[in-house]
Amino acid sequence: MTTLTSSLSDPRPSVRLRAVMTAGTTPDPDDLDVLVEQCAIEPDLQVREVLTWALVRLPAELVVPRLVEQLARPEPQARSQALHTLSKIGDRSVYPAVAELLGDLDHGVVRTAWRASVRLVPDDERPALARRLARDLGHGDRETRLALGRALVDLGEDVVAPVLDEAQQRQGDGVREHVEDVRRLLRDPDAASSLALERARREVALGRTRSATG
Repeated sequence: MTTLTSSLSDPRPSVRLRAVMTAGTTPDPDDLDVLVEQCAIEPDLQVREVLTWALVRLPAELVVPRLVEQLARPEPQARSQALHTLSKIGDRSVYPAVAELLGDLDHGVVRTAWRASVRLVPDDERPALARRLARDLGHGDRETRLALGRALVDLGEDVVAPVLDEAQQRQGDGVREHVEDVRRLLRDPDAASSLALERARREVALGRTRSATG
């Protein structure tokens, strides 16, 4: 068992964090498999972020194929962490594999796939991605809606505006409401916190109404 492997099995997050930081400070391709495997099981968010940093510091031609393999793992965390790290590396050749996870059964993986796909999509496929993301307008809790709104905004107003116009014609208050939220984000990217607060108030009000009538 290597020193890195031993340290990553330690129950203390601080020990695992130091081990990954050391691995990233002196990148060694021999650590690749250990770091990738830890991504699938690491419970601490800060350690996972440093794992991504350490992997990015290794040669991309070695790391990217290993991460693409992780996209087929059964563990949602393995898929999500691989998506996140691929988005940081920025190799657009993996976009088709990333886009496959836009339909993942795990909601957390889908949210990560939104962010990763927006960062990796080739320019000529941006309109198609906007239409794909727009299918999910009106669904999910406020954090999910905000995450989707941010992803759409990152595609650019010129790409997103026609898609929002089309979505506006759909039946359903939820979709139209979400479209208006995205348009507010396009006008003011800093409006995310106020949108989240407004959405929370609407959900509370709706919950009270249901309680009163049910």
